[in-house]
Amino acid sequence: MKFHVNRDVFSEAVSFVVKLLPQRNPQPILAGVLIEATDEGLSLAAFDYEASARTVIEATVDEPGTILVHGRLLSEIASRMPNVPIEVTAGDDGAIALSGGSARFTLASMPVQEYPAIPEVTGESGLVPAEEFATAIAQVAFAASRDDVTPVLTGVQLEVSGTQLNLVATDRYRVALRDIPWDGGSAAGDEGTSALVPARTLQEVGKTFAHGGDISISFSGAGDREIIAFTAGNKTVTSLLIKGNFPPVRRLFPEQTEHHAVVNTADLQEAVRRVSLVLDRSAPLRFTFAEDAVTMDASGSEQARASESVEAHLLGGDEVTLGLNPQYLLEALGAVRSEFARITFTPTDNANKLSPVLITSQTSVDQAGTDTFKYLLQPNLLLR
Repeated sequence: MKFHVNRDVFSEAVSFVVKLLPQRNPQPILAGVLIEATDEGLSLAAFDYEASARTVIEATVDEPGTILVHGRLLSEIASRMPNVPIEVTAGDDGAIALSGGSARFTLASMPVQEYPAIPEVTGESGLVPAEEFATAIAQVAFAASRDDVTPVLTGVQLEVSGTQLNLVATDRYRVALRDIPWDGGSAAGDEGTSALVPARTLQEVGKTFAHGGDISISFSGAGDREIIAFTAGNKTVTSLLIKGNFPPVRRLFPEQTEHHAVVNTADLQEAVRRVSLVLDRSAPLRFTFAEDAVTMDASGSEQARASESVEAHLLGGDEVTLGLNPQYLLEALGAVRSEFARITFTPTDNANKLSPVLITSQTSVDQAGTDTFKYLLQPNLLLR
């Protein structure tokens, strides 16, 4: 096999396909990148049985063929080659030579016949706006659990509902939800399609395809090998779905109530960061929402204390005091992406149970936001 390819194009393609691979893989063969040179160009792919990435780029192919080479090492080499076309040659002895300008590398090939088949997706598909999808992922995926003890909570649930795609994630202490437009073509009215996608994979998809126009999302497979595929331009990412029943958290979201506070998002973020400096790890921050301000109080070890007030507008109810996880609140405020945030105090029928707060976007003091982002956060018990 022998081909010539643009250095930047090749480097970007290799970087893309290895991005989803784990840093350490128990099977060395899965650390490889499969490169296939044909008369139509160059195909690069990586697969670890759970996620795959594939792209096709232009190249001048002198001798068609297929090679398997260590992915991360190839990515580092390609990114540091001189800015001239790269020549790649595979010899009969199993050595792979890369050269560009005066730089030359020789790598050992890996056995192609031992590499698993890259998943093919042939199921129903629909389109979502790439930028809006990437924003929705960033607003939701952080709320997924990082604890593998409960795998279903480490994913983001995607649900097709008519002309909308719903994204939901939870770690039991909070729930994040966002709806975006879905174009299912002739199947636009179909409902019931859902997929539980690992949050880590979905976050990489969002970063990679953020400026790709439209993203095609396809569902395929059955049983234990159900997969989802994301395609934009010449790039495709597939992911094995997480098996299990995602909790019905959507029903936890209450109807909007009039008892809420409106706060400048940036001002509240900065105050929370300052006051929480004295808090012990995992300790809640005390918030008191009054008619014209929200006051934060924190007590830490070694008699450290801090307090700060930020202008707020409390409407529809009495003063509220509660404890919130400062990091969870900061992540919600970062996801709101609006100048103001609305913090709604939800009602409860159980006087002994803390009621969650609902955080949504707010365009101005008097005008609610236009997006569909919702974040439900469970308060913490405060020590008297």
